[in-house]
Amino acid sequence: MNFRRTAYAALILMLGSFSTQAQTKKPLITVKSFDPAFDKIVSKNAKAEIIAEGFVWCEGPVWIESQQMLLFSDVKKNKIYKWTKAKGKEVYLYPSGYTGKTKRGGELGSNGLGLSPDGKLIICQDGNRLVVTMDAPFDKQKPWYKVIASNYNGLKFDSPNDLDFLPNGDIYFTDPPYGLEKNVDDPLKQAPYQGVYRISKADKKVTLLTKDITRPNGIAFFPGQKRILIANSDGLKPDWYVYDLDKDGLLINKKTFYTAQMPKDTYNGVPDGLKIDKQGNVFATGPGGIFVLNSDGKLLGKIEVDDLASNCSFSGDQKTLYVTNNHRVLKIALR
Repeated sequence: MNFRRTAYAALILMLGSFSTQAQTKKPLITVKSFDPAFDKIVSKNAKAEIIAEGFVWCEGPVWIESQQMLLFSDVKKNKIYKWTKAKGKEVYLYPSGYTGKTKRGGELGSNGLGLSPDGKLIICQDGNRLVVTMDAPFDKQKPWYKVIASNYNGLKFDSPNDLDFLPNGDIYFTDPPYGLEKNVDDPLKQAPYQGVYRISKADKKVTLLTKDITRPNGIAFFPGQKRILIANSDGLKPDWYVYDLDKDGLLINKKTFYTAQMPKDTYNGVPDGLKIDKQGNVFATGPGGIFVLNSDGKLLGKIEVDDLASNCSFSGDQKTLYVTNNHRVLKIALR
C-alpha cells in the first residue's frame, strides 16, 4: 500500500468536504422583496458581516454619530459594549444595569439605549429597574448614573426595556417583565400590568400611557412625532400597534399595525426592537429576522437572519443597519 498516496487522497477528500460545506453554508441574511418599493430601500444584493460576537444576549443598539461608534448591551453580562471600525468591540460600561450587591441572575444588565435630543446617553436598566442617564461624557465614560425615573405612583417599574424621544426631550418607554428573575411571577413585581410610560423632560413626571399591551417592547415614533409604534413580544399576540398622539402627548386611537406569522415548528423570535427611517419605513425585528413595512403597515419585504434578531439601529446616513443578533452583532449594507 502506498501510504503517501492514501494520505494525499484522504486530504483531497477532506478538503473537498470543507469546500462543499463552504458552498452550502447558509448566508447570514436572505433578502426577500414583496413589493417594488422595497427594492428602493434594501438592495437585493445587500451584504451582511459579523462585526462583533461572543455575547450571551445582545440588545439595545444605538449609533452615536459624533463618536462614530455603536453602543449595545449584553443584557445577561451586565455590560455595555462599543464597536468602532478602528478597534472593533470594547467594553464601554460595567456594570451597566445592575449595581446592587445581592447576587442575582436573569436579564440584569442594561437593555435599550437611546441618544436624547440634548446628546445624553439614556439607559434602560433591567436589573436596577430604572431609566437613567450616564453622568459622564461619551469619550470619558464612567458607570455613573443619574436616575431619571424609578416608579409610577409608588409602584416600581418591572424592567424598562426600550425607549424613544420627542424633540422636547420627553421619554417614551416600555416596561415588560423580562428583567425580573421569575418574570410575571416574581415576588418583587409591584405593578399588576405591563406598562408603556412617558417621562416629562420638564418636571420628570411619569405618566402611564397604556397598560393594555401584554408584553410591550420595541417603541419608536414616526417622522413628525404624531404617531408611535409599539411591538408586543408575546408569541400569542405577535402584533405591532400604532397609536396617534393627542395634543397632550397621550396615546389614542390604538390600531393593529401588523401581525407576524409565527413559526409552527420552531421558535425563532417574536416582535422585538424596531427603528423607523426618515421616510417612515419600519425596520422591525421579529420571527425570522427583520420585517420592513411602510408607514401604512404594508409588508414590503424581509431581511431574513439566520439567528434571533433582537433589535437594530441605523448609521447616521441610514445606509447601514446594525442588528443585535443573539450572540453577535451584524452590519448590513442596505444599499
